[in-house]
Amino acid sequence: MARLSLVVGVILIVIGLGGYVASGYASVTALIPAAIGALIALLGVLARQDHLRKHAMHAAMGLALIGIVGTVTGLVAVLAAIASNSVGDVGLAPMSKALTATVLIGYLALGVRSFVHARGQERRRGDDRRNGPDDRRSGDDRRFMN
Repeated sequence: MARLSLVVGVILIVIGLGGYVASGYASVTALIPAAIGALIALLGVLARQDHLRKHAMHAAMGLALIGIVGTVTGLVAVLAAIASNSVGDVGLAPMSKALTATVLIGYLALGVRSFVHARGQERRRGDDRRNGPDDRRSGDDRRFMN
């Protein structure tokens, strides 16, 4: 996931810089995807250290979720324009938001998949802290957890 975070960060930086240049350097807010991308890339670099991996990836997923909430309106606008066959009328801001939301949705989906996979690996290795001596589940419930 650390490598994916770096790739997603670079893609978002390109989207942000591209939007800023395409706007004729008029709108600084076009750089918001680049800022999100820089933070995700930084968290990806931090995630290469074993003791920071979980925290950095959870922070990156939280940032991705916040980014999705902030950009989903652009995705809805672009999808509505596609449905009404008027894509040429979509402005630069909704297009940039739509690209950002699409990248972040894919990143979040892959991140959740990775978390589920890692949790399964912990259980298979026996590192699952929930199945310790203080686990309050009945024997029947515990049997299905392994």
